[in-house]
Amino acid sequence: MSDQPTPQQIRRALARAERGAALDVAEASVLLAAGGDDLKRLTAAAGKVRDAGLVAAERAGTVTYSPKVFIPVTKLCRDRCHYCTFVETPGQAEREGREPYLSPDEILEIAADGAKLGCLEALFTLGDRPEDRWPEAREWLESRGYDSTLDYVRAMAIRVLEETGLLPHLNPGVMSWEEMNRLKPVSPSMGMMLETTSRRLFETKGEAHFGSPDKDPAVRLRVLEDAGRLSIPFTSGLLVGIGETLTERAETIFALRKVHKAYAGLQEIIVQNFRAKPSTAMRHVDDLGLDEYLAAIAVTRIVLGPKARVQAPPNLVDLDECRALLGAGIDDWGGVSPLTPDHVNPERPWPSLDALRQVSTEAGFQLRPRLTVHPEYVASTLRDGQAWIDPRVLSHVEALADEDGLARDGARPEGLPWQEPDGGFTAAGRVDLHASVDTTGRTNDRRDDFETVYGDWDTIREAATRTSSAESAGLAALKAAEKDPGNLSDEHALTLMTAEGDLLRQVTRLADDLRKEVNGDTVTYVVNRNINFTNVCYVGCRFCAFAQRRTDADAYSLDLDQVADRAEEAWNLGATEACMQGGIDPELPSTAYFDLVQAVKQRVPEMHVHAFSPMEIVNGTSRTGLSIEDFLIKVREAGLGSLPGTAAEILDDEVRWVLTKGKLPAKTWIEIVSTAHRVGIPTTSTMMYGHVDNPRHWVGHLRVLAGIQDRAREHGAGSSSAGELTEFVPLPFVHTSAPIYLAGAARPGPTLRDNLAVHALARIMLHGRIDNIQTSWVKLGVDGTRAMLQAGANDLGGTLMEETISRMAGSEHGSAKTVSELEEIGAGIGRDVRERTTLYEGR
Repeated sequence: MSDQPTPQQIRRALARAERGAALDVAEASVLLAAGGDDLKRLTAAAGKVRDAGLVAAERAGTVTYSPKVFIPVTKLCRDRCHYCTFVETPGQAEREGREPYLSPDEILEIAADGAKLGCLEALFTLGDRPEDRWPEAREWLESRGYDSTLDYVRAMAIRVLEETGLLPHLNPGVMSWEEMNRLKPVSPSMGMMLETTSRRLFETKGEAHFGSPDKDPAVRLRVLEDAGRLSIPFTSGLLVGIGETLTERAETIFALRKVHKAYAGLQEIIVQNFRAKPSTAMRHVDDLGLDEYLAAIAVTRIVLGPKARVQAPPNLVDLDECRALLGAGIDDWGGVSPLTPDHVNPERPWPSLDALRQVSTEAGFQLRPRLTVHPEYVASTLRDGQAWIDPRVLSHVEALADEDGLARDGARPEGLPWQEPDGGFTAAGRVDLHASVDTTGRTNDRRDDFETVYGDWDTIREAATRTSSAESAGLAALKAAEKDPGNLSDEHALTLMTAEGDLLRQVTRLADDLRKEVNGDTVTYVVNRNINFTNVCYVGCRFCAFAQRRTDADAYSLDLDQVADRAEEAWNLGATEACMQGGIDPELPSTAYFDLVQAVKQRVPEMHVHAFSPMEIVNGTSRTGLSIEDFLIKVREAGLGSLPGTAAEILDDEVRWVLTKGKLPAKTWIEIVSTAHRVGIPTTSTMMYGHVDNPRHWVGHLRVLAGIQDRAREHGAGSSSAGELTEFVPLPFVHTSAPIYLAGAARPGPTLRDNLAVHALARIMLHGRIDNIQTSWVKLGVDGTRAMLQAGANDLGGTLMEETISRMAGSEHGSAKTVSELEEIGAGIGRDVRERTTLYEGR
């Protein structure tokens, strides 16, 4: 290595590690070079950290392993890693008389044989997206009705669950957020090694990862982050000795720590040592030495801390060296198979369980089997109701788990049905459809499991305090807005978004002038009813007081007749729109969204159905297996008239994680809304602001919406059936009962200045693109609404009849308005008020 430290640097860093001081990258790099007595001190310190963690987890002196079978679904891959012998070409498989993929029968035979031997995990391993490189892979999949390798993996995971009871652990490499969301219901855990964050090894010809698109460190880190956002128990780790420097090795460890601190989803960190293999580009590179390996394990343990699970494969060292791995701080051996070889390292057989148990016992540890998902995640799902394990696969996990989340003594897997829920809606709790409601909502009552459900509040507060500011250049920015309002630079837009005093008054005056130019002096509204058909939701948004777990006393789900009754009642009272949105309930039937629309349209054919946020569309695609486009076409054919552009919050992923925890990424929201436009479904757009965001985020959000509308109009030029954004709705954050506010990690909503600036800049920046700016009387009240109508807004939204989400968050402005009350809002500022349809046609 080129960055060898001095003995003095090592001992200084050792002293800090021994007294429990937090290390930085430089100190970790130094410790990675420890040897001799220094290494003994380092591993002893790491062992103490590990032991403290096991005591805290109430399993002191326990080392775990997962009894598994190794299912190599395919050895084809689009990458060309220089150390890999797992990957093959289609020609190699053909010469050996094998198909490009294992057949379903072959997969099930391996799984069934493993189940007979007491295995509990089916490790699906395969190359990254082989169909992108090999026509033979694409042809094999298409001939059997699969669109992709991941579709095949999902189908086989279901069959393994149903026919053998083994728990799938999926390792298909780089996956998108959407792909992981689709795989989570069939797999309690997933994994992908980070290996290294070294861009040098990825970008330099001749280095280990050159020519392998899926080994881009930024891409792999994004996968780990997305898995965390989705609350997937995820396995990752580093591969040590592939040419990285000590500093690069330390940076990889710290990157893993950063991801785990933010999302708490890395269920185990594997520290794997490089082993040279014949017939590879790196066959002449030396194996990683044992001392260097032990130092890497110990530093990983110390940096990640006592709560982390650190694993080392027992087959990649000699059996007597396994004792040293335990001494360096590991607490898990990973998967060990009595049936199948390690297909990635076939030259290294697994030790027998008897031998591994003896080694563990001699080192002072009890060897215990676990499930593919680590016990902490099992326990927090079963006891605390957290969303680590999807309800559709939870029964399979529960059948094999003991009360601590480890493998139950004598557990033998048996096939259990796996299916998407079917049938109609059933009530999950008590709900009186006609009861009066307390329009003041909740104040600061917290649920009992508040601290566990919503995440690591220290991390959230840290992220939420990042703010930015802009120097005022008011006059120049205002002149630019007057000259060409729809094409402001980011700098000018930010200047106006942060305006105060006289500059703010001039900004709102300009916005009001643009409003009058486009909309005249008529204020519009729609007579509608909000139907929140279920409040059961497992996403875990940190701002939401609406969501309930299925077992909560206040949980409810309306059946189809109840939804249709509400729509018919609204129609008879003069409503023209039924706005339907609900929680993300993993037990909704696969046809739920289609059924809901059809129920309303069959009962009230002329009712416009405005329904389903982009997050609900993602849930629908996950339940049905349809693409976003095909799902939207089908729900449109069922009678959907338009799509609400809710679930947008702030279209910036850094803010979205702090605010929404597991919700869809910004790019997915954009894709769904844009796809809706392409298939002829108009949508609204929203922005919820005033929580952990700042004016720069507001400008960026409006810029994204402008781009969406430009593309929609470009695509729909000359077409009468194309959809586009019909309105923009700024939604001030209601803090009162929001968990993120109760935890002290968010502001108490926007100020009057913020509200005026957001509404005014929306009118200015979206001028020529989105004609209608709506103001929310639910969140702002009468006086606030009137102020926004004089700062660029032209629309009051709907009468609503009920609006559960804002009410539960603590809104104090009611859940319904009569037409006369809306007319009074306009009359108070000398404006006429006129009813419109959902799509802004007059009535």
